[in-house]
Amino acid sequence: QVQLVQSGGGLVQPGGSLNLSCSCAASGSSFRTYAMTWYRQAPGKQRELVARILTDGSTNYADSVKGRFTISRDNAENTVYLQMNGLKPEDTAAYYCNAYRGLPFSGNYWGQGTQVTVSL
Repeated sequence: QVQLVQSGGGLVQPGGSLNLSCSCAASGSSFRTYAMTWYRQAPGKQRELVARILTDGSTNYADSVKGRFTISRDNAENTVYLQMNGLKPEDTAAYYCNAYRGLPFSGNYWGQGTQVTVSL
């Protein structure tokens, strides 16, 4: 079983920065074996991938956040981060972290979500 606990988020002005954290408590599992992804969902819209970091440290980003957001992971601390710079009003959404591992020991887990609001 894996539990993901998110922190960070809040209200920020356009152009500002926020850092989201997602800590993983995994019994009998290893954080380093999970691909970690940040998703977001704005009101009335579908959930979309924001950034992903794989077990080898490789990353990919949505085009809309490239150059502004950075995903990183600390396997010693069982934590994944999302540093968000140059925030825009269109970044306003609920942000969720996800842990995924494929076969043979598959798992798919979600954090509780955290609200990010970018507004004057």
